[in-house]
Amino acid sequence: MKVFSALIAVAALFGGIQLFHAGNGASVAEEASAPGNTYRLVANGDEGACAVTRGAPVSDGLSLLTVAPNCRRLLPGIEQAKFWREGQDGAVAFSANGIDPIVTFAVADGDGYESYAPTAPLLSLAGDRKIED
Repeated sequence: MKVFSALIAVAALFGGIQLFHAGNGASVAEEASAPGNTYRLVANGDEGACAVTRGAPVSDGLSLLTVAPNCRRLLPGIEQAKFWREGQDGAVAFSANGIDPIVTFAVADGDGYESYAPTAPLLSLAGDRKIED
């Protein structure tokens, strides 16, 4: 009976390790917080902010996207965005279907992006590992 309990404990430990390392040596937490994947979306010069995370690539220039539910305060409908599409000119569009943009950003001066469609509200998108909101 003790051997059986020990085997269950070892199996649970091994399963937990695999869960947090996704089987590839890098932990799931490390991948989610990797630099360049998490962005701070800000409306009209810091009137509000929320987090968006660029996920795994789907195809050339198209990646999965996770938008925090509270981003709806900044631009109603943006919480439906599921895809990040990067154009050859560096512009970025968020969409629900991978094609029709909800919001489109141009490369800004420095590090980040500024929205140009829709024209209001003006949104900025910058890399940020710590989003508090």
